Amino acid sequence: MGKSFKIAVLSGDGIGPEVMAEALKILDAIQDKYSVVFERTFANVGGIAIDVDGKALPEQTVATCKASDAILFGSVGGPKWETLPPDEQPERGALLPLRKIFGLFCNLRPAIIFPALTSASSLKEEVIDGGFNLLVVRELTGGIYFAEPKGITGEGSERTGFDTMKYSDAEVERISHVAFQTARKRSSKVCSIDKANVLSTSVLWREVVERVAKGYPDVELTHMYVDNAAMQLVRWPKQFDVMLCGNMFGDIISDEAAMLTGSLGMLPSASLAEGTFGMYEPSGGSAPDIAGQGIANPIAQILSASMMLRYSFGMIEAADAVDAAVEKTLNQGFRTGDIFQGLDGERKVNTVAMGDAIIANL
Repeated sequence: MGKSFKIAVLSGDGIGPEVMAEALKILDAIQDKYSVVFERTFANVGGIAIDVDGKALPEQTVATCKASDAILFGSVGGPKWETLPPDEQPERGALLPLRKIFGLFCNLRPAIIFPALTSASSLKEEVIDGGFNLLVVRELTGGIYFAEPKGITGEGSERTGFDTMKYSDAEVERISHVAFQTARKRSSKVCSIDKANVLSTSVLWREVVERVAKGYPDVELTHMYVDNAAMQLVRWPKQFDVMLCGNMFGDIISDEAAMLTGSLGMLPSASLAEGTFGMYEPSGGSAPDIAGQGIANPIAQILSASMMLRYSFGMIEAADAVDAAVEKTLNQGFRTGDIFQGLDGERKVNTVAMGDAIIANL
């Protein structure tokens, strides 16, 4: 056998365990094909961790992650835990601490419409003919979600909620380098998203991005205000290649871009630290309404595993093979319910059958 990698598997809640099972089957196939070993350690996170361990991110789960080369994450949350205090709920109690503990400062979120799925998008066919492929590079550990002070103060009609939006020169520079380096491997275009006509934070953001851009003369840099960017995404998404965003703007833009593809069940994401450590998770939620029915789309989880192969393990050929297998499967007409259109040549399949079809095409 060749190399060995340790993976912390955090399946989470809802459809998480169902789609994770299919991603792990893909990793089994990659092991056999590329003579590599994936050592997997399972740990609780989110709602299931609250039920079993009393908190959304138990210390044992953190320890498991620290002993691993990467985290393969499912989805967390559901109505069962929505009455808990906000900081104790699965999303805020697990995801935000994981980002902080492991310094996951960079979120890569591709939004891809495969040519075979243009009919599943809410956009007109002529806008997305042939599909599109853009990437949101989102700063993940700074900005308004993490900066202090924040809170709620006062009484009665004078009660006030407040948050602080703040970025340092170093934080912007670090995420900018990722965007430009990534663009070099794609179409060499970066569009930086800000609100520099209103926010001082964005004035600094734009200044730093322009300074970093001087080191990448082969990459085209443009700027766009976030409100215009939101409009342009639905008007003409093909104009974008890499979209560089701060934390809050990136959160909104990446969700909008994801939904243009027709289903959140199609889209992976990677949250990266400096070096090779990362956490990989589907962009959609835990979908408790369909959990346990075996009908969830596993493609986002499978493509998240592919991103793990690419960014944490350096297995570019294997990642390309998984991505190609997914596209071939879609071209063959396999569809889970979320992307099934009832068109000629489509075959509606369940979660397991979709995973099996992708493995057959590896």
